[in-house]
Amino acid sequence: MTNLDSALRVRGLRGGRVSDSTRAMKSMKKVGILTGGGDCPGLNAVIRAVVTRAEQLGVEVLGIRGGWRGFLEHDTEPLTRARTRGILHEGGTILGTTRVNPFQVKGGPERVEACFKAWHLDGLIAVGGEGTLSLAQKFHERGLAVVGVPKTIDNDLSGTEVTFGFDTALAIATDLIDRLRTTAEAHERVMVVEVMGRHVGWIAVHAGLAGGADVVVVPERPTTLEEITKVVLLRRAEGKTFSIVVIAEGALIQETDAQEAHLVLSNQQPDAFGRPRLGGIGAHVARCIEEATGIESRVTVLGHVQRGGTPTARDRVLAQRFGVKAIELMHAGQSGVMAALQADQIVAVPLAQATKRKAVTEDWLQVADVFCEGPDLSKNPPSGSSG
Repeated sequence: MTNLDSALRVRGLRGGRVSDSTRAMKSMKKVGILTGGGDCPGLNAVIRAVVTRAEQLGVEVLGIRGGWRGFLEHDTEPLTRARTRGILHEGGTILGTTRVNPFQVKGGPERVEACFKAWHLDGLIAVGGEGTLSLAQKFHERGLAVVGVPKTIDNDLSGTEVTFGFDTALAIATDLIDRLRTTAEAHERVMVVEVMGRHVGWIAVHAGLAGGADVVVVPERPTTLEEITKVVLLRRAEGKTFSIVVIAEGALIQETDAQEAHLVLSNQQPDAFGRPRLGGIGAHVARCIEEATGIESRVTVLGHVQRGGTPTARDRVLAQRFGVKAIELMHAGQSGVMAALQADQIVAVPLAQATKRKAVTEDWLQVADVFCEGPDLSKNPPSGSSG
């Protein structure tokens, strides 16, 4: 074998799997790709991986800008190796993203299908979280060829052990908890850290463990304000003059004398997918702690900081593995599936299964119980709660 033959084989241009798969499905000429929902680190790594592998397979890639909105506004961009060169380490997405839902727009689904035909697309790779992939499943059911890629910092998609974006968000949250610890100790304060995660507590549990939090509050375990303040006062009595409370934005809090735990919302108007707009629980809990204990309490809402910046090495690698798998699944003629991580292998799972919510499991909560000083709420959940 010559050096040229060897180099071409490594790059997938001669022999091996690429030639086999190219012969297997010569009819595929063009696919679209979109990034929908909230952004997260690693999106550009997926786009780059899809484009790189697609060119090796002889498939053209059309970028749909602004998520599903790109179909409605005819906003597209041809994607090539040259266009995606140098974006691996960049946060955000070169395609942009929105939460537009075509099924809430008059004639929206039909307009998407018309674009599919007009743009000569043989399939679509939808990169997103629960909302985006739910729409992908709907279009699959309407007859379009769609493959999903799981993207969300919340890590709440069933079917995959981890989503890309989660590791970066966790690293950011842990770093900020470490920084807050020093100022909390210096001023003898309670620091309440509100992290993202929507209705699951994966970021809160992992960041709480990594950052050495004293209390971790998650949606999977509704809790009372009294339980939180009890931990703060116990630590103060033991000479520990500060406390770190990590709380997920979707955690359920039961007020004093209330019958049920409740969400704290930043806006009563739901988003485009009918989901509540969460936010504000950190400030609420910090205020209640200070009123109940007299100890100065402050809140830090990490918010969109968790979505931004350079992806970690783990997220870059995982995103590229997902991207390669997605285009290979589509090239093999599959639809209605999502690339997923299971036992360190990238496999295909049904989209219908993938979009189910993945809550923090009891074994993770039990590990958090070992290190946090709060009570084991799994044994004594607040009245009116379902946890």
